[in-house]
Amino acid sequence: MTTIENPRTTDACAETVFGWILGMEQTAALYLGDRLGWYRSLAEEGSATAPELAARTGTAARYAREWLEHQAVSGMLTVDDPAAAPDARRFAMPAEHVPVLADLDSEAVLTPFARILVATLRRVDDLLEAYRTGGGVSWETFGDDAREGQAAQNRPLLRDALCRDQLPLLGDVDAALRAGGRVADVGLGEGWSAIGIARAYLAATVDGFDVDAASVDAARRHAAEDGVADRVTVHHAGIETAAAGAYDLVCAFECVHDMPDPVAVLAGMRRAVAPGGTVLIMDEKVADAFAPDGDEIERLFYGFSLLCCLPDGMSTPDSVGTGTVMRRDTLESYARAAGFSTVEVLAELDHEIFRFYRLC
Repeated sequence: MTTIENPRTTDACAETVFGWILGMEQTAALYLGDRLGWYRSLAEEGSATAPELAARTGTAARYAREWLEHQAVSGMLTVDDPAAAPDARRFAMPAEHVPVLADLDSEAVLTPFARILVATLRRVDDLLEAYRTGGGVSWETFGDDAREGQAAQNRPLLRDALCRDQLPLLGDVDAALRAGGRVADVGLGEGWSAIGIARAYLAATVDGFDVDAASVDAARRHAAEDGVADRVTVHHAGIETAAAGAYDLVCAFECVHDMPDPVAVLAGMRRAVAPGGTVLIMDEKVADAFAPDGDEIERLFYGFSLLCCLPDGMSTPDSVGTGTVMRRDTLESYARAAGFSTVEVLAELDHEIFRFYRLC
């Protein structure tokens, strides 16, 4: 297809929608390659024919062949001899693609996104009902793929980069944690932010709070596996159960937009922070105002809001229904209603898709 200069033509619309259809197919293939271990096998064990890949991963060779050919046609894999017999063709993953497709510790990894999207599409009938009635689809309903996918997607940032690249730039926070400060991690999910803080600041202790039972179980397991369970305590509860004025840092990483009552949670965070402590929020780095010519990041977040975050938030009665695209003035209004006087955007904590706020 050729590029159409006028974006408001039938051909241009068809080209755009055709790209969406290809993207959905490729997302499904991304999910298969991730869940069946095909990407990891190619990255860790080297090139393979379809029968070899199937034998390595306990899968069916005919399906492996179709997937390998699709990935080669899509530019993700290389093939040594396209003219060879189908089961003799050897496929390989370029080294440059490994961080994106197969390395779950890489900040460039994108395969977990496919898990989240597939999880939401499994509940499409529930989504249709929610859209018709104004109800919702809870985080628990989306299941393991959604929870594990989100945790895996954010893990390189929250477990590693946050304490390597971000928190040290906040001098007072860094000093407090090095001196043995206490942290309350609100909506901690599977626990990677709490674990990352405990790994980086050996004198600090972290209390994690989450209302999702499966996330709490996973966070406790991860903390034990990472050897920090003695300093990371995970509570199946909201921040309102925390002791008043007990924490040097109270943080919420990529979760305020999901909350049905963010004002109440922010008020709980304000109550929990010690005098002179810090309330830190990380949420999506969306534009300050709606515009129909939004960039790819804006489109990404609107997509997740349609399929997951807004339905999850709306699953609780009387929800404010924020959605993923929480603009700066929306957070500021929640913070003021919770008793904060100012919201500071921490420009020094630069990230491609997230924005950091200090609530004072």
